[in-house]
Amino acid sequence: MTTSYKPAVHFNQVDFSTKAVHIVKGVTGSFPEGKITTLVGPSGAGKTTLLKLCNGLLSPDSGVIYIKGKPIEDYDPIELRRLVGLALQSAPMISGTVYDNLNLPMELRGRKLPETEAVQLVEDVGLDKSFLQRKVSDLSGGQRQKVSIARTLVNKPEILLLDEITSSLDRKSMKEIEELIVHINRKYGTTIIWITHNLQQALEIGDFTWVMMEGEVMESGESSLLENPTNDKVKRFVKGEEK
Repeated sequence: MTTSYKPAVHFNQVDFSTKAVHIVKGVTGSFPEGKITTLVGPSGAGKTTLLKLCNGLLSPDSGVIYIKGKPIEDYDPIELRRLVGLALQSAPMISGTVYDNLNLPMELRGRKLPETEAVQLVEDVGLDKSFLQRKVSDLSGGQRQKVSIARTLVNKPEILLLDEITSSLDRKSMKEIEELIVHINRKYGTTIIWITHNLQQALEIGDFTWVMMEGEVMESGESSLLENPTNDKVKRFVKGEEK
């Protein structure tokens, strides 16, 4: 599906297991650079595990993962986490202000986030600069998610991993986050890999889509595949017959 695009992340026969379960089974495929790829499938399909393999939170049992053409094990872990950012559904925050949270990645490096950069970050995610002094405990769910994404952008990642970041939001907040991700992709050329349970979202937002089931990539290609899948299992999943 990605022969005409340079891969930002490439999996070559990647396997991952826990002691009890074979979670990712011989996955091969590429996530195109500068594009949005959505990752869909039933619960327990291995989607989140695949995402964690992309930034080194987990290591494969076998196979090779390439990040921008370089084997993932050749990266320094700190360098890798800056290159490949991760935003989660839960949007965990430290107590304090929005600025305190944005500053955290810099503080971990013994540095301080300049206020001009902090203002740019909140404005990039659709918030006013006055939010920098707001307590995170006073934010709505959608605002917390925006701050979580802004914090992920502090390190200017070239690849951004998103795990169900809109699943607990109301429709208005969900649409705002969708528009934000498309904006980040278009403004910075950031490669986006986005796990979503919302097939309409995957179809509308994704340039490409992977459908994972039982640890395998059952079908992949342009996101329009969700309207007319060829794999029988994927057909049943899209119809809501397989959860």
